[in-house]
Amino acid sequence: MTPAASIPLIDLRNQDEHIVPVLAQALCDIGFVLVAGHGVPETLVGELRHQTVKYFDRPLPDKLADRIEPENYRGYIPLGFFSPNAAHDHPGTTADQYEGYKLHLEVEPNDAIRAQCDLYGPNQWPPDGDALKAAVLAFWHACNAAGERLLRLIARIMDVDEAAFLSLFEYPLTNMTLLHYPPVAADSKRFGIHPHKDTDALTLLFPDPVGGLWLRPRDSKEWLEVSAPPGTMVVNIGDLLELWSGGLFVSTPHKVVNTSGRERYSFPFFMVPRHDVVVAPLITCQNGYHRDAVPVGAVSREVWRTNWLSNKSSNSGFDLGTLTD
Repeated sequence: MTPAASIPLIDLRNQDEHIVPVLAQALCDIGFVLVAGHGVPETLVGELRHQTVKYFDRPLPDKLADRIEPENYRGYIPLGFFSPNAAHDHPGTTADQYEGYKLHLEVEPNDAIRAQCDLYGPNQWPPDGDALKAAVLAFWHACNAAGERLLRLIARIMDVDEAAFLSLFEYPLTNMTLLHYPPVAADSKRFGIHPHKDTDALTLLFPDPVGGLWLRPRDSKEWLEVSAPPGTMVVNIGDLLELWSGGLFVSTPHKVVNTSGRERYSFPFFMVPRHDVVVAPLITCQNGYHRDAVPVGAVSREVWRTNWLSNKSSNSGFDLGTLTD
């Protein structure tokens, strides 16, 4: 039996001085932390899960009417539609076994930010999707508040100005995905989502009780399944926060494999800075750590663009997160 990953737990209802040492150790050692007292009501999580299941139960032709397009990275993602980023560089890679619905920060069509960066805009909502929209926006607001609390704590760990750090997330490229993973055979080599590291700053997730989320700790070749107590949120850092910390924090590889025999659903919330932020170390780098600065808008565009197999990776040098298992 594969052991479960040992992930530290923090409770955001505690005082900061009790949280910071545990959070710092978690982000430095494994890049994941379990969060209780996060302030996201169980009713919100339950309603979004209900609406997610209901959406994916729609007839396929109805879902395809909401289909995502290269010009607008919002809407329905068909099952097996995407291969991992830069699949051209990994011949024989199979498509991820999920269907999804992509959502971004809701920005009005006439908002001035759209003239600065075409990645912003209104979401695509399905017809008669008012209940889904309400559930998403309520969940988004609660997750964003929890995420901002965590970012303040992280700024304190790095000893950088909290207000200045949070200002980098004004008009963010934050996004989320509703996900449905059909079960695969126990002996299948197909991933729900391939091994990767997140390319965001912070990911917030309420895992499905059926399990299937796996991580690979630093300096280890063994994959360990994530186990989270009911009601806790799983949080992991992405490559941008690792870079900001100069390698102090670790962005940890993870994957999804659903061999439970049951349908699996989740809705990860990806916190990403504003489009014009250039991420570079805010503190002294760890010995041997080096990575070029990352322009957030450019890397976001490249990640999304190369999800289409017909779009070859550019010579940008961006690490798009895909790993070999």
